[in-house]
Amino acid sequence: MTPTVEIEGDVGRVVLSGQFDFSAHREFRQVCETLIADPSVKEVLVDFQNVNYLDSSALGMLLLLKEKIGVANKSLALVNCRDTVKQVLEIACFGKIFTIR
Repeated sequence: MTPTVEIEGDVGRVVLSGQFDFSAHREFRQVCETLIADPSVKEVLVDFQNVNYLDSSALGMLLLLKEKIGVANKSLALVNCRDTVKQVLEIACFGKIFTIR
């Protein structure tokens, strides 16, 4: 998986596809750090529209991103989650930690 970044106004979107697991760690971190460092970006969306699987390492990456976003004083939302992704996020109680749209 190679995450892509889209910036529209003050919203940065990280578009994921395929399996979101440890193999995406480096690329995911790089694109997220790009958005965090961009002063024009106020909100980061992680788009799961094309993700069919995520594992526990992906959950860890999301938690780290949440922490970094908070330090940067920006907001974060997980968007376009498919049913399989929603199930994993619900089991992990991520609805209490993240805004999920």
